[in-house]
Amino acid sequence: MTQTDPSPKDPNHLKGLINRYRPDLKPFEEIYRHIHSHPELSGQEEQTAKIVSSHIHSLGLDVHTKIGGHGVAGVLENGPGPKILLRADMDALPLEEKTGLSYASTKTMKDSTGVEKPVMHACGHDSHVATLLAATELLVNAREYWSGTVIFVFQPAEEDLDGAKAMLEDGLWEKVPKPDLVLAQHVMRMRAGNVNLRAGRLLTAADSFDVRIFGRGGHGSSPQAAIDPIVIGSSIVVKLQSIVSREVTPGELAVVSVGSINSGFASNIIPDYLDMQISVRTFSEEVRKRVHDSIRRIVKGECLAGGAVKDPSINLVSSTPATVNDEETVRVLKGTFGGYFGDRLIEMERPSASEDFSLLATDVGAPYVMWMFGGIEERVWDDAVRRGRVDELPVNHSPYFAPGVKTTIRTGVDAMALGALTFLKLK
Repeated sequence: MTQTDPSPKDPNHLKGLINRYRPDLKPFEEIYRHIHSHPELSGQEEQTAKIVSSHIHSLGLDVHTKIGGHGVAGVLENGPGPKILLRADMDALPLEEKTGLSYASTKTMKDSTGVEKPVMHACGHDSHVATLLAATELLVNAREYWSGTVIFVFQPAEEDLDGAKAMLEDGLWEKVPKPDLVLAQHVMRMRAGNVNLRAGRLLTAADSFDVRIFGRGGHGSSPQAAIDPIVIGSSIVVKLQSIVSREVTPGELAVVSVGSINSGFASNIIPDYLDMQISVRTFSEEVRKRVHDSIRRIVKGECLAGGAVKDPSINLVSSTPATVNDEETVRVLKGTFGGYFGDRLIEMERPSASEDFSLLATDVGAPYVMWMFGGIEERVWDDAVRRGRVDELPVNHSPYFAPGVKTTIRTGVDAMALGALTFLKLK
């Protein structure tokens, strides 16, 4: 690892620093509840960014705002040593909350197309913000015991998978030092207090296609005089399901999902076009290319078979690489995380979700690691285990997903601070 300090650290010493300099977490629990009640869609995180910038500015950091939209970065320079970047994401989802919490969101916002939608923090980014803010204060409090530089990045638009790229294109490295190591964490459906850390493949690459199929409109009573794009589109949806089962080597992960189909406005009118949105998740670049090629082949082939009036429009509209944790960095982290969290450091299955934070590392050739921490309250988790109903607990992006507060926040704060202290030079 370039310029980082990989020397073994005494977990008891690190635990002592964290316990001594961890700030009172009650204000950060309130920040979490406030952000949860006031979520903001991707690219519209203005108020969340103000909370972030105000707090880290009050800690004496060098603060930069409105990077790649509403991105915020704070820099804590504390003598010679490695430069560690810690990242949290800030955006919420267009989803109606159904948790029933006293601080549940009832907010609506207009999305990028101008459509008013309910908004919810259904992926835990509110907890990411709160935990990184508290970890920032912890590291400031303990700065006489370590040396180096920490860059705190609060990223917009992760759900659109373009926030990290936007920050880079907006000159992030002209504002903050280029890091030697990038670290991030994500709350998941796990028992609160638990942490999952694994080397190698963690999150999938994600690609989204927008497809338009061109038919010929007509009266619903005279289908022979029209070319129905809905029939063609339906055939495409079914055929796409054969890609994973028949074209991808068994054991290789691939997911192909059609998340949206829009066509027509009335039951007695055959429309003249159909719009379809397709999501792809893969690990391997070889599999990724094969799936992309198969989607294009199937869409074109079914349009030809259905007599579409012209070739379909097939556009790759977003793309982010797989998240593959650096093995040496994970090896070092397991030493400190294992000593700190004990049997709460666990292994879990890889989620087939995706992230864009790795771009912050690969853009400068730095290693990176993301770990997961639990958000399901202990009593709720233990009861679900006892009844064999863990699979029924809400997952990220569910309208019922909302991390518990106390244990979740404390675990995230400790993990983020511990991750940084593992590689900073201790005095």
